[in-house]
Amino acid sequence: MNTTGQLGVVITGGSAGLGLALAAGFLEAGDRVAICGRDAVRLAGALDDLVLRVPSGEVHGMVCDVSRPSELTGFLSFVRERLGRVDRWINNAGSAGTLQRPLWDLDSREMLEVCSTNLAGSMMASGEVVGLMLRQPPSLRPLYHLFNMGFSPAGARFSRSSLPHRVSKTAVASLTAFLSEELLRNGVGSIGVHELSPGLVRTELLFRGVSPETRRFLEHVAEDPERVAKALVPKIRRISSRSRPVRHASFPEILFRSLKAVLVSRMARPATS
Repeated sequence: MNTTGQLGVVITGGSAGLGLALAAGFLEAGDRVAICGRDAVRLAGALDDLVLRVPSGEVHGMVCDVSRPSELTGFLSFVRERLGRVDRWINNAGSAGTLQRPLWDLDSREMLEVCSTNLAGSMMASGEVVGLMLRQPPSLRPLYHLFNMGFSPAGARFSRSSLPHRVSKTAVASLTAFLSEELLRNGVGSIGVHELSPGLVRTELLFRGVSPETRRFLEHVAEDPERVAKALVPKIRRISSRSRPVRHASFPEILFRSLKAVLVSRMARPATS
């Protein structure tokens, strides 16, 4: 049951994976949704898919690379025109790069692309969104909420992604904390800023460039985007605090599933003479 009324929801990187699953979840809850993605063909397919899943829903989409300021500004204008009011904004767009290699074996352009998308993209979008939300009806309590996806120190150590990905995602977590403090320091009560932690999700990004052994391990540990979105959407919709992490799975839960996956993998190995 929809207990929070109809919301205006924006999801960057909403054309695939968890972003797409979240968009479907919000539409099913009766919300109005806007998504963006870098690939025009994939975005068009995502919009068609969402319309098929939720024929009665209202969804809008625009091609946008969040690491490019002009495209991000254009997307904000698009959102204001189509949704009017933004109640929830999720910075989901991210990049892990195409290679899983040590830092000294990575091309500088790849490092820049990963850090620009993850950190600069989230930072620029956060600044734009806060500006937008400040122009909406004011409130002494948080009515509008921004969500970033960063890495905790434990999550960064657990990850086997490239160093630029881990560093940029750790920095995104700092962005969330510092932005929340800055809003409080400036007396802004209407906006909440939160860390969104979905855990390990079966997406193209998660499996990109990993070894066959790591892939088998991740297939045991990670969860389907639809299952994760089903758990996260109600939490995101009903949040009312100023700054509180929203998690699907805690680090101990992920660690437990990891240990279980290792045991299953070892038991499945053929005996050797």
